[in-house]
Amino acid sequence: MVVLVDSCGNDEIQHKIHVFQSLGLKVYIVPTSKGPVITLMGNDCIDISNISLVSRTVQHVQLKVPYVLASKIIKDTPTVITLPNGVSIGSGALVVMAGPCSVESQKQIDDAARAVKNAGAQILRGGAFKPRTSPYAFHGLGIEGLRMMRKAADREGLAIVTEVLDPEDIPIACEYADILQIGTRNCQNFSLLRKVGKTGKPILLKRGMMNTIEEFLMAAEYILSEGNMNVILCERGIRTFETETRNTLDISAIPVLKSKTHLPVIVDPSHAAGNWKLIEPLALAAVAAGADGLLIEVHPTPDTALCDGMQSLRPDKFELLMKKINRIASAMALH
Repeated sequence: MVVLVDSCGNDEIQHKIHVFQSLGLKVYIVPTSKGPVITLMGNDCIDISNISLVSRTVQHVQLKVPYVLASKIIKDTPTVITLPNGVSIGSGALVVMAGPCSVESQKQIDDAARAVKNAGAQILRGGAFKPRTSPYAFHGLGIEGLRMMRKAADREGLAIVTEVLDPEDIPIACEYADILQIGTRNCQNFSLLRKVGKTGKPILLKRGMMNTIEEFLMAAEYILSEGNMNVILCERGIRTFETETRNTLDISAIPVLKSKTHLPVIVDPSHAAGNWKLIEPLALAAVAAGADGLLIEVHPTPDTALCDGMQSLRPDKFELLMKKINRIASAMALH
């Protein structure tokens, strides 16, 4: 890796990018506190003298971590991801994504969108393509589910986050969704990570249920290495020996990730808990620990949900939770 630290105008930067690409290098423009920095990546056979001829100041960066673009060594300012509806993730204001595990009908997703918007959420979550442990379980409505979700979100002025499972579904998901989600089972599906990285869309990457934090950041690196710096990390609980909860929420991952990466970090207490009664304390703890946002499952009628009804909040419970979340977020902003 080589970092070019000399300052120049935009036209000169574009010229350098063209030259570096002709040398077989991958080029990244990374915003830092000292202005934009050109970061180059290539193999050991690249002649450094060719780079020196183009740039006045060349600095080799000695990396102490295997993840490069995700680390604060290169980018020392927080990554802020702004969505089409004006919502910014990572800007310091808490962002809440909420909605049902799966889109089941137009009425269901309409009711859910209205409820989460009225309670203060800014992003509608919902699954059209569902990864299920059983091949006989409900696997989502597919493209029709995406259409329903988009219609409901547009009516309420919400952005959309939805999961993609198959590379073939990426183009159609990009048409309807504002954020593409990579679920825990695909956290280390490196081929899929590279493909969503090429879309340029914001990507919400969930931590694998048995991934270390370093493995999690290396998964994010696959997306970043394709030129897509719009990655949101999601802690959703890891698998441990404990059986009282669906997963074990790793609260410590929030400050650890914040110390290692510039990427925004959100928390999914629903999948960690597996029980709606535990969502509130876990969500409040995540906000207090410094999370940039929350991903919460909300269903108009959880008892009839086709997927994960036990861990979904009713709209009235979600509204009460949002009031408590806002109080914690306000208190955190004072310090």
